[in-house]
Amino acid sequence: MSYSNFINGLNRSAIAIDRKVLADLAVRDKQAFARLAEQARSSLAN
Repeated sequence: MSYSNFINGLNRSAIAIDRKVLADLAVRDKQAFARLAEQARSSLAN
């Protein structure tokens, strides 16, 4: 998934999170980042 699709999916899910926090989650909490990615994917599919 591209970054723009990821952010678009988060926006459609009403999840507001900045790039710095996303980067921190990707490094420190891979499970939380994966859940965000799955939420973004599912909102793009709808």
